[in-house]
Amino acid sequence: MQIHLNGEKRQVPDQWTIADLLQELKIENRYCAVERNRDVVPREKHATTLLNIDDVIEVVTLVGGG
Repeated sequence: MQIHLNGEKRQVPDQWTIADLLQELKIENRYCAVERNRDVVPREKHATTLLNIDDVIEVVTLVGGG
């Protein structure tokens, strides 16, 4: 199925969760924030929140620096 990830179309398997997507992207959920259709998804719900066709997903990661 197709979703929109950070402004780009992306194919993902059916029945994927936000946790599955983050694992594929190699992003640890403790270092990111995820928004689904303009609503922030709490970290504790990443594993149970299924992606749907045409969902708009924004993943923002934290970057340290100095």
